[in-house]
Amino acid sequence: MDLLPGSQLDKNEIATEYGVSRAPVSEAFARLAVEGLADVIPQSGSFVAPIRLEDVRASLLIRTGLEVEAVRRAALVRDEGFFARLEENLTQQAAAIKRDDFATLDDLDSAFHGIILGAVNSPAVARLVDRARAILDRPRFYALPEEGRPRDTVAEHRRIVDAVRTGDVELAGATMRVHLAMVSKAIERSMTLMQSEADTRLAKRS
Repeated sequence: MDLLPGSQLDKNEIATEYGVSRAPVSEAFARLAVEGLADVIPQSGSFVAPIRLEDVRASLLIRTGLEVEAVRRAALVRDEGFFARLEENLTQQAAAIKRDDFATLDDLDSAFHGIILGAVNSPAVARLVDRARAILDRPRFYALPEEGRPRDTVAEHRRIVDAVRTGDVELAGATMRVHLAMVSKAIERSMTLMQSEADTRLAKRS
């Protein structure tokens, strides 16, 4: 969200900033376009893609299907190193909340889910989840500071870890499904707020 949706992307400026030619910048833009994060319009330029509700909902559906199955399989893992990494992550999440450090909390959130995906040991699945999360990162980060949501997020993560520890695959899957349903609701609320703010800005210009 440092670059707002609709912002124009200047290839020359970016190439100069990173000390590279235009070619790798063009390749990066093409990849961002495939991931739904940039719009490349011939004869007009490249722009930060708007946050499209239909893309967000599709990504949530994909992420839920993959991560629920992943955590079910993770529940069969009996590796104390795996649990130690989850517990350390939860400790750091709690510390980030005390500091109101939402950027770090967001990184830790991604890492938490990455630890669970790592237990499945499937790079292909991890790549698919990453693609889905890429679309969700902007609205999810926007929704994270919502009153009570940071603490609820950590509490939901705690329930996931506790469920995985039991080895009960159904319980583990249910806790992940509930967590992602709450994420979905928070994103929907944030999208409504973003649209309202955009409408207000447009009305002021008129």
